[in-house]
Amino acid sequence: MRLETSIFTTDAWSPASMRSELTSAHTHYLVAYDGEDIDGYAGMLAPRGAKEADIQTIAVAAGARRNGIGRALVAALLAEATARGAAEVFLEVRADNPSAQALYRSFGFEEIGVRPHYYQPDDVDAVVMRAAVPPVAGIERRTAREHA
Repeated sequence: MRLETSIFTTDAWSPASMRSELTSAHTHYLVAYDGEDIDGYAGMLAPRGAKEADIQTIAVAAGARRNGIGRALVAALLAEATARGAAEVFLEVRADNPSAQALYRSFGFEEIGVRPHYYQPDDVDAVVMRAAVPPVAGIERRTAREHA
């Protein structure tokens, strides 16, 4: 929570929201830890077998940025989404964060929409992005109709 509130000063998750995310069977969270401090974390909603996954949050401490931590976290989340059977991964990113948008684009994310006034109280739009993830050998993807 200390890192959450230091990075997301105006729109940090509450302790209850964070606890719920961390304990859900449908989420996957990673922590970048240097032996003394948590340098970053990332989380994704990705129910096993679901076609879609949603990156919920990525945070890297100010002093740990530009060291590849964000890139490693995104790569690990995409690998987990693939392992869980997702075909697409979605996320929202602040419209005023071009560095994060560039990182996501480098992984194949494309802008598919905008959610006006999404980040409050800052009144900042969210850019909605989507990326296809490669299938894992041995995992057959089916639509809900095919399962019926």
